[in-house]
Amino acid sequence: MRLGDLTYMNPWWEGKEDYHARRWREQRIRWWPKWIGKLSLEPFSLNFVLGPRQVGKTTGIKLLIQDLLKKNPPEAVLYINVEILPDYRELSALLREFHELKERERIRRGYIFLDEASSLDGWWRGLKPLIDAGLLENDVVTVTGSSSLKVKRDIELFPGRRGKGNTIDVMPLSFKEYVEVMGLKRPGLQGEKTLKLFEKYLKTGGFPGAINGLPMDDLLGAYIGELVRFGKSLEIAKETFSAIIRSAPSATSFRALAGMTSGYSYKVVQDYIEFFVELYILGIAYLRQGEQVLYKREKKFFFRDPLLARLFSTWSGAELREEALYEWVIQEHLYRRFGKVYYYRNSYEVDATVGDLKVEVKAGKAHRRYPKNVIVLEKEDVPFFLLDIILP
Repeated sequence: MRLGDLTYMNPWWEGKEDYHARRWREQRIRWWPKWIGKLSLEPFSLNFVLGPRQVGKTTGIKLLIQDLLKKNPPEAVLYINVEILPDYRELSALLREFHELKERERIRRGYIFLDEASSLDGWWRGLKPLIDAGLLENDVVTVTGSSSLKVKRDIELFPGRRGKGNTIDVMPLSFKEYVEVMGLKRPGLQGEKTLKLFEKYLKTGGFPGAINGLPMDDLLGAYIGELVRFGKSLEIAKETFSAIIRSAPSATSFRALAGMTSGYSYKVVQDYIEFFVELYILGIAYLRQGEQVLYKREKKFFFRDPLLARLFSTWSGAELREEALYEWVIQEHLYRRFGKVYYYRNSYEVDATVGDLKVEVKAGKAHRRYPKNVIVLEKEDVPFFLLDIILP
């Protein structure tokens, strides 16, 4: 494969508009992803962009490329969907050819985008030697990956080779971001509209496709493809998701979840849950009492987006409880804000705690008294609490 074979991926070389950029422009509800501004564009930089499937990573990259083309020649920008490459040697050859092209055209700075790198075994072997040889010292390299299972560990293979690069997690929109893109200017003063938007958010989540009314069968198919790619059993995955959803919102253990399956060991269930965490499907809130985090005790597992909860509820055949969905949204937003989230249990249980902040969600649950330092949220309080959480 030669560089010329990638013209269809780099239509700007022929003065044509990119497909993803055109589709974004045609969407009824669209926004400029804020994470684009966090990428380093000064050489040398090795950026990593990680996140779930269909969250808009490729579209964001293509929008950035359109912006770069305003100040750079078309030949200065190279985009490769790494999924099409047979091995890392092909990647290395293409990058070397791009370096030679830059020298011929006297292009000083190049921008290289390697999309879905985690799909190619040993992809880093095609990049790392070129960095070590100084061939990319005047370039900005951005690598994206949907399955952090491989990519995040591969990042560790570049010690001292990242330059000015950053690592960015791209997640579905938070509720506050969702309200912004839906055009509601003062949600705190428009309570009824805010509550209606929250009802929609609980159905579509923060995925661009769902927000624009597209069917989300492809998203579920993408996750099933990840399971198959990594040699996971779809039957075990279904039973594990079913056990998690049926046990929610209560804290539980790997052994208890295994007992809800048709006989899989707790080690198998634990392995699958850890895999789901790597794929950005699930998060874990550990039990914290005082300053001690009890990692081996019962845990609260939460879905990282409402749409993911609905998709895997339908796929696994487990009924989704409203009280669980509300609690998961709170836990996810606090996790995004603080990088961690716990729960507390003593004479009473608190759904989510971080530092001195303690939040209990009462949607669908029996009422009881809580200490004054616990924020107790009724169903209609949840969206306004989410709007007050300042995300990084």
